[in-house]
Amino acid sequence: MGQEILPPSGGDDDHIQPVDLKAALEQRYLAYALSTIMHRALPDVRDGLKPVHRRIVYAMNEMGLRPNSAFRKCAKIVGEVMGNYHPHGDQSIYDALARLAQDFSQRYTLVNGQGNFGNIDGDSPAAMRYTESKMTAVSELLLEGIDQDAVDFRDTYDESNSEPVVLPGAFPNLLANGSSGIAVGMATSIPSHNAHELCDAALHLIKHPDATVEKLVEFIPGPDFPTGGIIIDSRDSIIESYRTGRGGFRVRAKWQTEDLGRGGYQIVITEIPFQVQKSRLIEKIAELLIARKLPLLEDIRDESAEDIRVVLVPKTRSVDPTILMESMFKLTELESRFPLNMNVLSMGRIPRVMALNEVLREWLDHRREVLQRRSRFRLAAIDRRLEILSGLLVAYLNIDEVIRIIREEDEPKPVMMARWDLTDNQVEAILNMRLRALRKLEEFEIRKEFDELTKEKGEIEALLSSDDKQWQTVAWEIGEVKKKFAKATEVGRRRTQFADAPETDEEAIQQAMIEKEPITVVISEKGWIRALKGHIADTATLTFKEGDGLKIAFPAQTTDKILIVTTGGKAFTLGGDKLPGGRGHGEPLRIMVDMDNDQAVLTAFVHDPARKQLIVSTAGNGFVVPEAELVANTRKGKQIMNVGLPEETQLLVPVAGDHVAVVGENRKLLVFPLAQVPEMSRGKGVRLQRYKDGGISDVRCFSISDGLVWEDSAGRTFTKNKDELAEWLADRATAGRTVPKGFPRSGKFAG
Repeated sequence: MGQEILPPSGGDDDHIQPVDLKAALEQRYLAYALSTIMHRALPDVRDGLKPVHRRIVYAMNEMGLRPNSAFRKCAKIVGEVMGNYHPHGDQSIYDALARLAQDFSQRYTLVNGQGNFGNIDGDSPAAMRYTESKMTAVSELLLEGIDQDAVDFRDTYDESNSEPVVLPGAFPNLLANGSSGIAVGMATSIPSHNAHELCDAALHLIKHPDATVEKLVEFIPGPDFPTGGIIIDSRDSIIESYRTGRGGFRVRAKWQTEDLGRGGYQIVITEIPFQVQKSRLIEKIAELLIARKLPLLEDIRDESAEDIRVVLVPKTRSVDPTILMESMFKLTELESRFPLNMNVLSMGRIPRVMALNEVLREWLDHRREVLQRRSRFRLAAIDRRLEILSGLLVAYLNIDEVIRIIREEDEPKPVMMARWDLTDNQVEAILNMRLRALRKLEEFEIRKEFDELTKEKGEIEALLSSDDKQWQTVAWEIGEVKKKFAKATEVGRRRTQFADAPETDEEAIQQAMIEKEPITVVISEKGWIRALKGHIADTATLTFKEGDGLKIAFPAQTTDKILIVTTGGKAFTLGGDKLPGGRGHGEPLRIMVDMDNDQAVLTAFVHDPARKQLIVSTAGNGFVVPEAELVANTRKGKQIMNVGLPEETQLLVPVAGDHVAVVGENRKLLVFPLAQVPEMSRGKGVRLQRYKDGGISDVRCFSISDGLVWEDSAGRTFTKNKDELAEWLADRATAGRTVPKGFPRSGKFAG
């Protein structure tokens, strides 16, 4: 069994190697996972771009599609990207390009599109042969210094060209435009932010490198979505999200009421949450309307043109707009949650979840490195130019001798190098000089350029040797970006606002989401439940399965909560609108709630939060429980009375008046003040009446001033006033006296 299994022998066995499948799969899957994480799904923290976006922007730059140049067909750009840098499908490249041009997807677009690039209704862009594009000012900022050795380059996939590993990124693109992607085993989701606020936070971070997230949130209060909307999260929750790099933001549509005169109004929605398709949203609301899930809404109309304008017509003018909108927020995408998961490639290599201050810190460090690299590049260029200028100066001072050597010597180069101690480059520059450059004025210009470059060289060397000067320069660059995207400009103004969700009655909202209709709730002896439409007075017409019969039937509304109490002391809650219809025999309660098999339905009734109930077990223990405590929001229900077999919960009667009358199976009656029964939300209860054997038969709450009333089996009513009850009045937990004459044989107060 432990023997290694080799493939069957063939003609050429030389190159076959047995491989452990588990190891091979692990190795290959890891390679795939890393490739997806690094080269597809996660953005780089420094320029906020994924490889496909970086390649699109770089290719457009190489094609000369600057903001001030002409547009070029997208098909040409996609072909360039695919052929030179990104060996993937043309459609996926075009989708990425189109998204960079959509002002409802990108807070600051990187591509300036001409033609149909899709819309907020979810329509696709036109084919790439019809659309045209070029770079925007943001793309230009991201590429600033790309030709000055600002970043590293690597070979392209076919090694015929080179591409940047990361862009210089003078614009805080990661947070300004956000990003989302799903890799292997990890995902990223970053909302867009306001560039002006990001620059303010970055400038503060330069001055105070240890600034906390709490401090930075003073500058960046939260996301700024392209489609606006209103964020209703608390400041603490926003800070926590930014501090951990994980969380989410609840975004609501922006709405207002429009007065139609005579007390009528309509609601107009002008902004919807980010990444919600308007047409799909309206479709969903229309479906809910048809399904009668929005009883307060009469109609919905889309009156949008360039701007969003969705009109909601309320059922009546008396409908509260806030309650209507709260019910809409609960049921539709008019409120949606945008997740925050700042999972990015740190240093371009390590995927990790970063906090707000860490993301800004890495961007600033990158900007400083770009500054240093550009400065060194410029320094090297100055050194090369100074070398040539000093050579030209020598030539001007000895112009006649230079001309003589060139005219008379076969090899003037080595002669000149030896004569004036010049370098190869200097002599090449002298020999390449034009005759027209021999005029007198040229010498002054060379000296002037030499002095200016020497001064610039000194400044750059001072910059490279001083951290403070470098940070000052980075701050100045950020200040320039801030001016371009200031809140005073149309592109820079904050679009997403902040607000607290209005304080509304949860109960009223729940009611607003259910169509109010009369029903009759019917529960059978064996625990089958159904709701018949309308209020049915005659329950004799109801049919049941063979061997089953009516347990309880009562009128209710679809908006009511139905409370069901079992013999095991548990309470369950069902919505009147959730009950099975009246056709057939309904459904077993056990399917709808987690009722134990050894328990049966004791009673059921419509919930009234203002009411209290007296709950009593077979052993005669009981307590008062407020009905609000009986409501259970889960299938499991709520344990109210602690009873263990053979004991069961036997009675549940509404609390009224100031006294309790208890009758035992031994036909003894006891009357005592209601105040002696404690009020609890759960427990075993206290003894109401003492028995030698047997248990309780019935209980009733009443006002002593009105007297105790009961009916016999013939329907006659008996009343005992306070004086007549004197011999039965005693303290709780005593035995009581034999019932008065005329008391029903059944031992119940109602015959």
